[in-house]
Amino acid sequence: MSSQETPIPTPRIAFSTLAFPDADLATVVSLGRSWGYAGVELRLIDGQLIDPAMPAEDRAQVKRTLAAAGLPVVAVDSSIRLTGERPGTELRQFLELASDWEAPLVRVFGGGLPADGAGRRARLEAAAQVLAVAAPIAERLGVAIGVETHDAFSASAVVAELLALVDSAAVGAVWDSHHPHRAGERAADVWANLGQRILLAQVKDARPDPAREDGWQLVLLGEGEVPVRDMLALLSDGGYPGWVSVEWEKRWHPEIAAPEVALPQHLAVLDSWLREPT
Repeated sequence: MSSQETPIPTPRIAFSTLAFPDADLATVVSLGRSWGYAGVELRLIDGQLIDPAMPAEDRAQVKRTLAAAGLPVVAVDSSIRLTGERPGTELRQFLELASDWEAPLVRVFGGGLPADGAGRRARLEAAAQVLAVAAPIAERLGVAIGVETHDAFSASAVVAELLALVDSAAVGAVWDSHHPHRAGERAADVWANLGQRILLAQVKDARPDPAREDGWQLVLLGEGEVPVRDMLALLSDGGYPGWVSVEWEKRWHPEIAAPEVALPQHLAVLDSWLREPT
């Protein structure tokens, strides 16, 4: 290795509970820890989407389960859509829940947008207002809000439009590796658009499949065409200090491999790629 070639610094690698639609949380975090993961992204708890209004005792049990496994929560994932109906109340609940679990981030979706015109701008501004109102609460609780590259916001350029309207360090982006690629963006485009406002990097791979309704088939890491290697290099070169989380969407795609196959494979491939010189 020459003096100009250095391995990518190893980030902290977590996994999403979305991979486990049929397992209780204690089993999930125990398996993740045994495979070598360092953190957990909470999307499902005991196989169910998270209810931010869950009773106090249930919240406390989740916290005890995580503490026993020794895995920190890297994000609490909501289904909130900022352009939807009354997202503010639920966002506040999720921020409080994340604070209870000592999680640094709540993931939200942007939602739908008109294709162009005044309606699109108005919808963006309304979404920005939701974030602006929530930002002081997030700052007080020590929890950030991450808007994922997803749905009408799959392109990082659209997420960047939204973030430009919200001047708060407590509001940023979640970079899902797949959706910007589907939207025709390169990894370099995502970094250029979002850069230092990236709060979480979610990793998945896929290949085109015209037989599927959405046109894509999720596959094991390295078997598709999503530029995850480029993503990792850009994060490293840019000094990204956060987590990389493996999002294996078994809940939404029951036909894909079991987590017992996919999650160890992802971790091994990530470790190999992260050891490559840049």
